[in-house]
Amino acid sequence: RYSIRVKATRCETGHYSSRPSLNEDTAAPQCASTRQSGGLNNSTPCMADFTLGAHPVLPKGLPVCVAILDGYGENEFLDEFNAVHAAKTPVFDKLRACSSRFRTVAAHGPAVGLPSSDDMGNSEVGHNALGAGKIYAQGAKLVDNNLASGQLFEDGGWQYIKSVFGTNTVHFIGLLSSGGVHSRYDQLIAMVKHAAADGAKRLRLHVLTDGRDVPDNSGAGYIQTLEKDLKELEEAHAGDYKIASGGGRMKVTMDRYEADWGMVERGWKAHVLGDAPTTSRSALEAYQSLKEGGVSDQNIGAFVVVDAESKPIGAVQDGDAVVIANFRSDRVIEISKAFEYPDFAHFDRVRVPKDLKFVGLMQYDGDLKLPSNYLVPPPAISRTSGEYLAKNGLKTFACSETQKFGHVTFFWNGNRSGYFDEALETYIEIPSDNCVFDEKPEMKATEITNAGIEALKSKRFDVCRLNYANPDMVGHTGNLAATVAAVEHCDKELGRLLDTVEELGGVFIVTSDHGNADDMVQRAKKTGKPVTDAAGKSLPLTSHTLAPVPVAIGGPGLAPNISLSGPANAGLANITATIMNLMGFTAPADYEPSLIAIN
Repeated sequence: RYSIRVKATRCETGHYSSRPSLNEDTAAPQCASTRQSGGLNNSTPCMADFTLGAHPVLPKGLPVCVAILDGYGENEFLDEFNAVHAAKTPVFDKLRACSSRFRTVAAHGPAVGLPSSDDMGNSEVGHNALGAGKIYAQGAKLVDNNLASGQLFEDGGWQYIKSVFGTNTVHFIGLLSSGGVHSRYDQLIAMVKHAAADGAKRLRLHVLTDGRDVPDNSGAGYIQTLEKDLKELEEAHAGDYKIASGGGRMKVTMDRYEADWGMVERGWKAHVLGDAPTTSRSALEAYQSLKEGGVSDQNIGAFVVVDAESKPIGAVQDGDAVVIANFRSDRVIEISKAFEYPDFAHFDRVRVPKDLKFVGLMQYDGDLKLPSNYLVPPPAISRTSGEYLAKNGLKTFACSETQKFGHVTFFWNGNRSGYFDEALETYIEIPSDNCVFDEKPEMKATEITNAGIEALKSKRFDVCRLNYANPDMVGHTGNLAATVAAVEHCDKELGRLLDTVEELGGVFIVTSDHGNADDMVQRAKKTGKPVTDAAGKSLPLTSHTLAPVPVAIGGPGLAPNISLSGPANAGLANITATIMNLMGFTAPADYEPSLIAIN
């Protein structure tokens, strides 16, 4: 009935990595003084073991339900382009109306370990924070730190690929974007420049256009900028530096959760074999050709740049080096497996380059040691809430569809595959539809709710957590009407879930991981007014937003004197201790303080 998937295989190969510097950005947080909220102790003194103390007021033993409405922000723009506002959501409206049990928290920037308040949150760092209860330097910030210190270029991963700079081609594969969710252009060009300065004679860039974390149709500008920068580097270093292949991120290379290996195969053919349906003498020319008919940047097909004799200029050859330039893991794990695994059966690779020096910008799966060589280590997330619950004998149920399954498991558990204790944890994956999600905006919300209701009624679990993908995944299509429909369907299913919590006398917490559906139009920065094209049509926004996200608690098991409070600048990490309190336990003292207040 449901598909259960847990990644548990280990690849015990050695690795090259940057040395994690022991500073506040990368070291695991130390024990803090006991934090208090509402006048009562909601945290457990820091100790060497994992024992959770009983909460002084909130009881144990009640069914606890955690519902994550992915991409569901509370935006300041309350107009028709805010799908959360425009949708009919009687269930959520009722939660919002109970002001003592409703508030918002930050889900972007420093609140989730990203460099600045201009950095959008995403599902990965969001679920890291929700599961860890602490704030760790993440993705872009980790890379920034290593670039700024120069450590990236001193450590083993860079030295590993540097060994071929003078003899072979160095390839960079990644999302060409400044969105800061999967990649950033300034980081890519910093590595390219350093490779040129370090003696790389031949560089090839394999670029994936965005139109999702940055405005659609911006791909031409990014390609032109990159071509200009490469030309300047060629002149400065007497090198041969070119864009070799590419495609749209939702059509080529960047599949996730094994939803569509055909995307990865198209990327392998274009990047590695130099084979694609579209060939051109330049990347810009190919991009413009593939955009005909109004195709969005994220959905353009694969292309290969060829020379005057129609031969690909950048196929990967024996002895070359390949760098995956994305820092976020989920959409580059599959292409990493294609490069790294000798036994690979998901598609016919046709030709696998020998003696390849393959590295990731980061290690994308710590348990799988994938890739085995990388430039910047991921944050060392330890003592997550999932580990605490397992070590205290508490049973967890987690469920979502394919698009967000990894978020309620792998990312929630600190970038860790598998179980902490298989006897205590049940992970259910509902296979996602293989389509553009605005075609089926309901996605698998009904099936997720059914699984959650079944788990709650079984009374086998101490906590059930579900992720509804609709607001985020449909929001990414830029289709406003479909996103409104997604939010409305999600609300309907949330109602069924909360009715079950009511029936069982339990408690619930409803929240999100970042904004998205709450703003579906590009806006003028100064006025906030929608931006339109020459024909007066509003330009869709397909990226996440900087909006805070909601937190609502309730259920018949919650005493009338329990409310939400906590720090005014609270973020997603504060929700972890809140969940533990709702389960009847004090949270570890080094977790961000709970939002629970006792009146």
